[in-house]
Amino acid sequence: MRLLSNDNTGLLCLTDYPPGTNIPPYAILSHTWGSEEVTYKDLEQRIGQHKIGYEKIRFCGEHARRDGLRHFWVDTCCIDKSSSAELTESINSMFRWYRNATKCYAYLEDVLSPTIQDGDRHDNPPWKRQFAQSRWFTRGWTLQELIAPKTIDFYSQEGTRLGDKESLEPLIRDITGIPAQALRGGPLSHFTTSERRAWAEGRKTTVPEDKAYSMLGIFETHMPLIYGEGEERALKRLQEEIVKDQKGSQHEEFSVPFSLYRVPEILHFVAREQELAEMHETLQSDGHRQIVVLHGLGGMGKTQLAIEYMKRHRDNYSAIFWLNIKDENSLKQSFARIAHQIKRHHPAASRVGGLGVQDNLDETIDAVKTWLSLPSNSRWLMVYDNYDNPTLPSNTDPNAVDIREYFPESYQGSIIITTRSSQVKIGHAIQLSKMQNLNDNLQILSIASKREGLSDGKP
Repeated sequence: MRLLSNDNTGLLCLTDYPPGTNIPPYAILSHTWGSEEVTYKDLEQRIGQHKIGYEKIRFCGEHARRDGLRHFWVDTCCIDKSSSAELTESINSMFRWYRNATKCYAYLEDVLSPTIQDGDRHDNPPWKRQFAQSRWFTRGWTLQELIAPKTIDFYSQEGTRLGDKESLEPLIRDITGIPAQALRGGPLSHFTTSERRAWAEGRKTTVPEDKAYSMLGIFETHMPLIYGEGEERALKRLQEEIVKDQKGSQHEEFSVPFSLYRVPEILHFVAREQELAEMHETLQSDGHRQIVVLHGLGGMGKTQLAIEYMKRHRDNYSAIFWLNIKDENSLKQSFARIAHQIKRHHPAASRVGGLGVQDNLDETIDAVKTWLSLPSNSRWLMVYDNYDNPTLPSNTDPNAVDIREYFPESYQGSIIITTRSSQVKIGHAIQLSKMQNLNDNLQILSIASKREGLSDGKP
């Protein structure tokens, strides 16, 4: 690793730290490349200060000094890109370099904030719109620069601090779709390959092969760089490395294909957009369990709302399981079907793989709960439908079900419960009442009666 610092004359100098040597605390810069970036050769020849890109280097060095750090790293000039060996080593090490940095500064040159006041930061200042549209969120390399560091301080073009990764987390999560657990430094092994690929969708790189190379850290793998091989070949080699790393390791992909088998869905879902948005906001996982309870009278559409949520957000979860909890027997049969799904797609899964799922339902339930509680298996969604006979102090029915006994023990994953009872006090409650919009009601009637044009006033 090569770090920048200021020499006795105030000029920038570079110091090499070969592998195995102690690297001093350092700051690191995250930015998007523009015209006239300062290169390693420019610094060697002492001509870099005349380029536009020098301002970003000066910015990083100044903030490092303010934070008590002598050394800092900037990708444009700390790597000798004329050496293919050094470039390969640097790119394969970059995720680790960002993660190990004491401070990370994200310089957003397309965000202007000349009038930021302290009181504005908790409201909706104009810079937030620019922040959400910043080019920084569209580039391939900045994905790992967002996820790897423990913390990031975000700065505008003028050098005004906008906030850090923690204070801006809700906004960043909305912009990127990356779960809070990943943004906070949670183990990337807790996320499936498809989930991590989704984080990079829509991001662009100037060099085609970098679409794959910029993902090396996200998949915690390494491979040689072959510029000129093309994007398709580079992505294929990346996939091969991912599969190779997973073979023979304890890492398991916990994905189970999405299925609506035996789920009573309708073809056309109407309205309830507010409730769907509230569910999505509540179920944004931060690594801990999130629960939504949909309650309301029969016929309010609780089941269909849960199904619509599943269909819209299926890509956010490694597995989605549907359980009928109208009584204990139905619930146990639901667990048997889940065990069958897991066995089909993960025959070597701990405990579940060796079960005859109908032989001992209690053992089957325990095995499924254990599988869902594995440390790396936290991105599942369980839907408990028809929980209309809950165990409550006011309910004397001996057939009442205690749903908590059927939750996985580890406090992870996401859960949706549908119930007619407003007394189920387990998670975030959302009450469903009659829809007030006349057109929505007419549309539902039109679908149910198979008569078109009711919403237009036609007989």
